[in-house]
Amino acid sequence: MIEGLISMRKQWKKAFFVLFVFLLLTGCGKEQEIATAGPAEGESDLAYIQSKGTLVAGITDFVPMDYRDGDEWKGFDAELAEAFAERIGVTLVLREIDWDDKTRLLENGEIDCIWNGMTMTPALEESISCSEPYLSNAQVIVVHEEALKQYQTIEECQHLLFAVEAGSAGEVLLRERKYRYTTCATQAAALQSVLDKKADATVIDIIMAAYNIGEGQEYDELGIVVSLNDEKIGVGFRKGSDLTQEVNAFIQAAYEDGSINALAEKYGIENAVLE
Repeated sequence: MIEGLISMRKQWKKAFFVLFVFLLLTGCGKEQEIATAGPAEGESDLAYIQSKGTLVAGITDFVPMDYRDGDEWKGFDAELAEAFAERIGVTLVLREIDWDDKTRLLENGEIDCIWNGMTMTPALEESISCSEPYLSNAQVIVVHEEALKQYQTIEECQHLLFAVEAGSAGEVLLRERKYRYTTCATQAAALQSVLDKKADATVIDIIMAAYNIGEGQEYDELGIVVSLNDEKIGVGFRKGSDLTQEVNAFIQAAYEDGSINALAEKYGIENAVLE
C-alpha cells in the first residue's frame, strides 16, 4: 500500500515536471510571437495586412477626426480609414494610443498605421512613410475668452504657460520657440486645462479648434488668438510600406469622385480640403 502511494507520488512529480517544461516552452513561444509582430523582413505590408485580415489604426480622441460616440468611434478619419480598409478587403480596428508613442508602436507592429489628423512634420517624414497630404491644417494658439483682448499676437503670448498634447505638432512648435509648457494626454485635455485656468493657453490643430470653439460649442469660453504656421495632414505607415501607395491611390480616387468633399462637409471641415 505504502509502496504504491510512493510510486504514484513519483509519477505525479514526473508528470508535473513535464507539464512545467511544456508551459515554460510555450510561454517563451508567445513572447517570441509578440516580439516579431508586424510583417517579416522583406514582406509586403499590404500582403501582411490582408493575411491577418485587419488594419489596426492608431488614433486619439480628436474631434472631428476620431472621437467616441458611446461605444463607437466616429469622425472624418474614422470613416475615411474604414473606406480604405474595405477597399483592400480587411476589417478596420481603431486603437486609442498615447500619441507620443505612435512611432514606436508603428515600428513594433502594434499598429499598422497612424490615421488621426496627423500633421506631417519633417521629423515624422524622416522616421516613417507618409501618404500624400489630404487636408490642410495649422497650429493655433487658444486662450480663455477673458484673455482674448490682452493677447492678440504671438509676441504677446510668448511668456504664457501652455498646455499641449504630448508628441503633437503643437509641442514641437512650443519646444522650438522655448515657450513654457506642460504636456497632456490629448488635445481635448489641453483645451480643458485652459478652460479650467490651469494653463494660460494651448496650441492645437485649427481643425479641432474650429470645430470645438465658439458660441454654442463645447469650449465656448475659449477663443483662437493667432495661427503659428501652415501644415498638411497625412497618414503614417512603416518605413518602406507599400500601403503608402495604396492609400495615395485611394485618396486620389476620393478627390476625383467627390467623396472626400462630401465627408468633409459632413464633419464641418470642408475648408480644410486641399484644392
